[in-house]
Amino acid sequence: MRRIRSKVLLAAAVVAATTLATAGCTSDRDDRSEFRPGAADARDPYVPGRGNGGYDVSGYRLRVRYDPATDRLTGRATVTATATGNLSRLNLDLIGMDVSGVTVSGAAARHRRDGSELVITPPRGLPRGTGFTVEVDYAGVPTAVPDGELGSGGFLHTADGAIALGQPESAATWFPVNDHPSDKATYDIEVTVPDGLAALSNGVPGERSSTGGWTTWRWAERAPMASYLTTLVIGDYRVETGTHAGRPMVTAVPASLPATGPEAASLARTGEIADFLASRFGPYPFDSYGGIVVTDSRIGYALETQSRPVYGPGFFSGGRPNPSVVVHELAHQWFGDSVSLASWQDIWLNEGFATYAEWLWTEHDGGRTAQRAFELRHAVTDWSQPAVDPGRAAMFGDGVYQRGALAVHALRRTVGDETFFRLLSGWTEERRGGVASTADFAGYAERVAARPLRPLLDAWLAGGVAPALP
Repeated sequence: MRRIRSKVLLAAAVVAATTLATAGCTSDRDDRSEFRPGAADARDPYVPGRGNGGYDVSGYRLRVRYDPATDRLTGRATVTATATGNLSRLNLDLIGMDVSGVTVSGAAARHRRDGSELVITPPRGLPRGTGFTVEVDYAGVPTAVPDGELGSGGFLHTADGAIALGQPESAATWFPVNDHPSDKATYDIEVTVPDGLAALSNGVPGERSSTGGWTTWRWAERAPMASYLTTLVIGDYRVETGTHAGRPMVTAVPASLPATGPEAASLARTGEIADFLASRFGPYPFDSYGGIVVTDSRIGYALETQSRPVYGPGFFSGGRPNPSVVVHELAHQWFGDSVSLASWQDIWLNEGFATYAEWLWTEHDGGRTAQRAFELRHAVTDWSQPAVDPGRAAMFGDGVYQRGALAVHALRRTVGDETFFRLLSGWTEERRGGVASTADFAGYAERVAARPLRPLLDAWLAGGVAPALP
């Protein structure tokens, strides 16, 4: 994510050395025959109440119908998962919406609501290692998620449609989900909207069909995706479809904007920028490219929604193309999307690398060198703001973005360019499609560089005083 203005808030300079026990990826080692409810919380303090335990999702199939005239959405979600413990009950995150029926592996299941939790009791227990499917029929008027610290995310009704978007949470406002980045899954998405409107989402576009005044748009993301990286953008858009490097390229700009405006010009550089980043970070990790521009002023950020980032209007308010924001969100396709967070305390692994990618692009494009950007940022950094475990309120502050980028360049200066870029491409390949923590990255860096690096990373990411320039 890149916001129009960073939030600069103080937080304690603490390095969390362990990864939280998270939903989906946490196995229950108890092999006794008892069946127990899955945890109703991923126990991530940055997103209290989100995520669930006891199972690991492998895929979602979403079939939704949205009518902008009534702001009503109806849907059927099919969740394919595996029990990670002997499971008597499981939860899915779902904000608002009315649930009319639930089945587990084809059998009717009892269900109830507990706030933003959908609590499901299958007719019989699910033994550890058992694969199962949950099918949920639901409907209602989806809502946004107000947050006094981070701003609103979720499902936003617009003048001509809707936008479902947000970090760290948004997915649960329009479908039932295990809403934590540690439980990644594939997605098949069908969206039916009135004829004449576009319905844009993640992944490879599928066949489009129309009947009775409604059009169904189909999308498939076959690489594992964190739930907050899903998006749904509905409205009057000028959609451009082509190919790049043998993969589909889908970009969309509101029809109200000029075809030659700064928004379209910026998106037109998506392929070029992705190729440059691939030369630094390793092969592009997904089966499609693209981007979506929105004009809703409530979207004060750009977000790295997988394979198809969404860009808010503020990045183009100067009337000129803005390749820098495209660089940032495309860099996230490697750092954040393909290699995702085990827990939100390590968000610098997303934002520090994406910010550093901007430094690399600026140098490549004939501007300031990465070394000069490093020196200038070092001189103005507030070292009381840590990059690791910055606190929920400072998740999107300069400590995460800028200090994270400083740590990346300090690592480069310490190990040398050959080792550094080999380290980055190796990291994105080894962890492709998975999740990771700061400790994982530090351990990998030490293995590739064959030298201790944790003290260096600790100082640059969380130390209370300015490290000497390497």
